[in-house]
Amino acid sequence: MSDLPVYMIANLVPIEGHDGYRTYEKGFFPILKKYGGTFITYDDSSIHLEGSEPRPGRIIIFQFPSEDVATAWYNDPDYQALSEHRRAGAELKSLTIVHSLPPRN
Repeated sequence: MSDLPVYMIANLVPIEGHDGYRTYEKGFFPILKKYGGTFITYDDSSIHLEGSEPRPGRIIIFQFPSEDVATAWYNDPDYQALSEHRRAGAELKSLTIVHSLPPRN
């Protein structure tokens, strides 16, 4: 595993009128901060330019200091308990770790 930062990209579709996802959003940030994570952005109307068009949804990007930290965040029992609200209130299309490039010399 590398000590380079990693980016998490989530693609999900919140279920209209379901409070589960709102509960998840409220609890997400304290657990993210516990692991040194940084919220970067989200977009509910990203623009698709090429390739197979993904289903409409929310794209969320956040960062962790390393892959090990990102994995520890995901496996944290508090996060897994909280994620049950996400699972009830949104359809997750994907959750992906994207590695940073090593510094160029």
